Amino acid sequence: MTQIQAKTVQPDIKRLVQKLQNAAPKRPSVVVMPDFFLDRIVTYPKDLHSFINDMARIAEQKGGNIDGVPQKEIRGGNAVNTASALAKLGVKVHPIICTDKFGYALIKLFLEGLDVDLSHVKIRECLSITTAIELHAEEGKVNVMLRDLGSLADFSPKDLSPEDFRLIEEADYVCIFNWAGTRRFGTQLAEEIFKRVKTKGRGKTYLDTADPSSNKAEIPQLVEKVMLKHFVDILSVNENEAIWYASYFEPEKVAKHKKRLKTEALAKECAQILAEHLDTRIDLHTTRFSMSIFENRSLVVPAFDVEVKQATGAGDAWNAGNIYADSQGFKAEARLTFANAVAAYYVSSLEAAHPTLAELRGFLLSKSSKTFSKIW
Repeated sequence: MTQIQAKTVQPDIKRLVQKLQNAAPKRPSVVVMPDFFLDRIVTYPKDLHSFINDMARIAEQKGGNIDGVPQKEIRGGNAVNTASALAKLGVKVHPIICTDKFGYALIKLFLEGLDVDLSHVKIRECLSITTAIELHAEEGKVNVMLRDLGSLADFSPKDLSPEDFRLIEEADYVCIFNWAGTRRFGTQLAEEIFKRVKTKGRGKTYLDTADPSSNKAEIPQLVEKVMLKHFVDILSVNENEAIWYASYFEPEKVAKHKKRLKTEALAKECAQILAEHLDTRIDLHTTRFSMSIFENRSLVVPAFDVEVKQATGAGDAWNAGNIYADSQGFKAEARLTFANAVAAYYVSSLEAAHPTLAELRGFLLSKSSKTFSKIW
């Protein structure tokens, strides 16, 4: 298949703001599945080398403290983070997720004041927890995540009720996130849910698997049983995910690209490979740009250049913006610009806040043509 030539466009902020001001927003119904995590963010004020040395020093003295390390606990999990961002934009969100009683209380606290339907939350034995260690690096902040999957690892279609399936059939969008975390039954869950939407539902299906490296042995099953079965309308990937899945289809080609291309350019080529093999829209989001490949078209839009204050959750904010803009019928350029803006607002917020439409308009009005990242 001939590769589609990507077109890079400079976002038209003024036009997007006018669209947001003049349009009467539709209010889609969106199902998000299946994860909630309690995230503990440990902001270590030095680099990796210093971190390792400090750990070794404490271990050698048989234990002790390292003071002056800021920590906070925040809302985590791709599904719940995306739900929060969608709800702030005015979307009716229905999470079908699993957690324990403590986790359920935390969800209610984290989503307080938002129009999110929590009647489909599944109470199980174990909370899912992530400890993210933020470290300084030459390219900015990086984070190493230590995860306890809890009950998420065993979440399956058997956990769903007839009411859940009815909701799935009636929703405008059905989104599955963190396939990598649903360790035992993730492929079965995606296959059954998306097949249900395609045979009995009316909405679009949206898949963002999260980093598949922790579940790499199951990638062939996911590709064969879900991605190649025309069950996925929109596949959302970041750089790492694009490289992993493209390597499944064309490992030698990807290996050659790795030798000569930097990460963003490599991800772009890998997204093209995915588009050549899958009958689905490929949406790639990176730190420098976003890209959409659909209907023999490929469009690249630069990201907003902002000071990054949040090292996690950018992809969830981007997905929420992408879903919202798609639901409003935005053309690709406006859709990608809108998604980039939602993500940029979030990562530049000290409070890890997702924007309302009014706040996003204000954010866009404060930007100019000089506020975009250089792509290549």
